[in-house]
Amino acid sequence: MRLPPLPRTAAALLVAGTAAFCAVAAPAAAAPYVPGEVIVKYKDDAVTGGAVGPAPSAQRVAVGSGSSVKATLSRLRRDPRVQYAVPNYKARIAGLTPNDPGYRQQWNLQAGFGINMPDAWDLAKARKAPGGRGVTVAVLDTGVAYQRFGRYRRAPDLNRFVRGYDYVDDDRHPNDENGHGTHVAGTIAQSTGNRTGAAGIAYQARIMPVRVLDAEGAGDTFAIARGIRYAVRHKAKIINMSLEFDASVRASQIPDLVSAMRYARQKGVLIVAAAGNQADSQVAYPARARDALAVSATTIRGCLAEYSNVGADVDLTAPGGGRDAVLSDNAYDATTCKPELSGQFIYQQTFTSSVRSFGLPRGYEGTSMAAPHVSGVAALLVASKRLGSRPTPAALTRQLAVTARDLGQPGFDKRYGYGLLDAAAALR
Repeated sequence: MRLPPLPRTAAALLVAGTAAFCAVAAPAAAAPYVPGEVIVKYKDDAVTGGAVGPAPSAQRVAVGSGSSVKATLSRLRRDPRVQYAVPNYKARIAGLTPNDPGYRQQWNLQAGFGINMPDAWDLAKARKAPGGRGVTVAVLDTGVAYQRFGRYRRAPDLNRFVRGYDYVDDDRHPNDENGHGTHVAGTIAQSTGNRTGAAGIAYQARIMPVRVLDAEGAGDTFAIARGIRYAVRHKAKIINMSLEFDASVRASQIPDLVSAMRYARQKGVLIVAAAGNQADSQVAYPARARDALAVSATTIRGCLAEYSNVGADVDLTAPGGGRDAVLSDNAYDATTCKPELSGQFIYQQTFTSSVRSFGLPRGYEGTSMAAPHVSGVAALLVASKRLGSRPTPAALTRQLAVTARDLGQPGFDKRYGYGLLDAAAALR
């Protein structure tokens, strides 16, 4: 989606201005502390006898045998020489840390060159919209493993769906026959904190499965255009399209698709699309369309991925995995990119050996994996009402852009767009 030029200085000020944000602390009585010790500070004159000198610091004091932290504090606070006595409270990494076993493999959701989800989850919860609750995201793809039907089974770690449609077989059962669509849906909305599978970004959002690609991952403009219109009519707020045409395809060759995308934007629906995996200097359709938010892909080292399309139509980048591109024409890429090193995949629950078998398979990388990161964070933004009760596609795109982490050459560039998606910054 094309935006007016964004002043990067203003974007930097927006991010910097939120540094003082702090979640409301839990009551002290409920906070964890180190057992068997307390922190005590004596009044200056009680230690120095009134002499001038540096103020004494607090001390860590062991709790006596047979006593407790509570009893020790009570005794110390009655001593007129004591300025304060408190438990030695424990801190932890800010933000939710999921207990899903696959989360430790999800570098893409964490700090470093991930999208900073732990703080974002807490921010969404503080805004009474945990996990993007109530927002519907349409996944136009190979279908989703969303139901037990015939030979199909629902993915164990996907739980919230609304009715979709299959435009490949023309029926009401858009079950996945490939695995790609289930993987994409997982990045957006896989259940989180349930000790199962991996984590998802908007884990309480609803997925609308719309099958427009067949078991081989191929589809046509007519099916995709119909899928877009279906999603809009059935109240999806965000449409994810992790699919691409050849980079040589022009808008004049796919008028029905371009028209459907324009219709979605007019109805207030954000379309997020993959920039393409042809290592081309031009973004592929549908991401190249004016009415799409185009997403290129980065690696675990924060470099452009070797397969990612680039160009003036890139809006944002997000983790897609794989190897670094061979880049050295600017200081950032020359320092960051290490194409000789192996990359990392993007892990979500999807098929392994058959449509009835699920796991966290290796091998998934691409701008297809990058786009749903943006769709998931957009769902959190909508649910949180951070931008009001009915944010427009333009407002969502702008918020994601101005809070993105600048990569590559300073400011907007044709590889990284406005920068790397930062979920926590977007929600502050």
